[in-house]
Amino acid sequence: MTPAARVQAAIDVLDAMLAGMAAEQALTRWARRSRFAGSKDRAAVRDHVFDAWRCRRSLAALGGAESGRGLMLGLLRRSGTDPDTVFGAGPYAPLALDAAETAAGGPATGLAERLDMPDWLWPRFEASLGAAAPDAAASLQHRSGTHLRVNPGKGTLDAACESLARDGVDCMPHPASATALQVTSGSRRIRQSAAYLEGLVELQDAASQALVDALPLTDGMRVLDFCAGGGGKSLAMAARARIEVFAHDADPGRMRDLGPRAARAGVTVIELASADLDRAGPFDLVLCDVPCSGSGSWRRDPEGKWRLSEAHLSVLTGIQDAILRQAATLTAPAGYLAYATCSVLTEENESRIAGFLAAHPGWSCTFQRRWPVEEGTDGFFTAHLTREATRRYTT
Repeated sequence: MTPAARVQAAIDVLDAMLAGMAAEQALTRWARRSRFAGSKDRAAVRDHVFDAWRCRRSLAALGGAESGRGLMLGLLRRSGTDPDTVFGAGPYAPLALDAAETAAGGPATGLAERLDMPDWLWPRFEASLGAAAPDAAASLQHRSGTHLRVNPGKGTLDAACESLARDGVDCMPHPASATALQVTSGSRRIRQSAAYLEGLVELQDAASQALVDALPLTDGMRVLDFCAGGGGKSLAMAARARIEVFAHDADPGRMRDLGPRAARAGVTVIELASADLDRAGPFDLVLCDVPCSGSGSWRRDPEGKWRLSEAHLSVLTGIQDAILRQAATLTAPAGYLAYATCSVLTEENESRIAGFLAAHPGWSCTFQRRWPVEEGTDGFFTAHLTREATRRYTT
C-alpha cells in the first residue's frame, strides 16, 4: 500500500468508529476486506487510527471536521505534511481536497479542546491533578511506551535484555520497578521472542509492577487477586514470594489465558469462581484492581476517554464501593485489603477510600500512592487498608 492508501484506510476505519463501532472491530473489518494489506500496512493504519483518536478534538479542529477525513487532515497538518501530497495522490488515495476543506480548520481553542479532553471531564481532571493536569493530559495525547516485567524465577534483567536483543528487541531498565524494562525498539517482535515464549518476560506497565512491589507480601500468605482480569498482577505476585495465589474475576472469560501464562512463568495460580470465594477465604491479602475509567491508561485505550460519561463514572464509583465492601468480608482479621485503579481521578481513588473508611470503623489506611501518567508510566493509584491499629501512612 502507498502512504496515501494507508491514510484512506485510516479514514474508513475512523468513520466507522465515529458511527459507533469499536476500534478493534473496525480495524478487523477493514483487514478482512483488505487481504492485500501486509503486516506493515496493517500496523501503519492502526497507528494512524490511534494517533488520530487520542487527539480527536484538537485534530478535528485543525482539520475542520469531526470525520475520518477531517481527523487525518488535521493529523497531516499537525505533522507538517502537505495534505496535497496525500489527498488526490493516486487511485487509492483519499479524494483531493475541495476548496471548502482547504480553507477550513485552525488551531484548537480552549484548554480542554487543545488537550483533547471532553468539556464535562476537564474540571474533574483539574480538580484531581491540580497544576499537573495540563502535563498529564498532554501525556495522554501521545503513544504509551512498552514495558516488560522480568520474571525473577526465570532470570535477571541483564539476562532478559541479552535474550531479547538476540531477537531484535532492545530494552533498558525502567526506574519505576526493579523488575521493569522499557522497550526502546523492536516492540512488535516481543511475542515471538524466546524470552517471552519461555516466560522470562511478560508485558506489563512499569507502574503496574511498582504497585505489586508495594504490596506487603511475605512467605506463607494466601493472596486473592479479586478483579484479576488477564491475571498480570496474579503472576507478578506469585513471582515475588512463596505465597498461595488465587485469582477471581466477575467475567471468568477474561482469565482464559491465565493458566498457560502461569505455566510458562513457572508459577501456580488457583482460579476461583464467584461461588467459591467465601469457602476459600479468608485471605491474608486481597487485591482489588477495580473496574475504572482507565483514565491513567488512555494512551493505550484512547476510546475510553471518549466513551466515558458522567453517568458511567457514577456507575463505576458505585461498583468500586461494592467491590471494596465485598472484599473486606474476604480479608482475614489481621490481613490487608489493597485497592487499586489505573485512574487519575480523585472520585475513583482517594474519595472511594475515604468513603470506605467512614462506613467501616476500625479500618485504617496504612499506605497510599499515585504514579503520575506524565512520568512515563500509566497513571495508577493504590491504597492499603487494614484493621490493625498501627498506622503506617505514606504518600
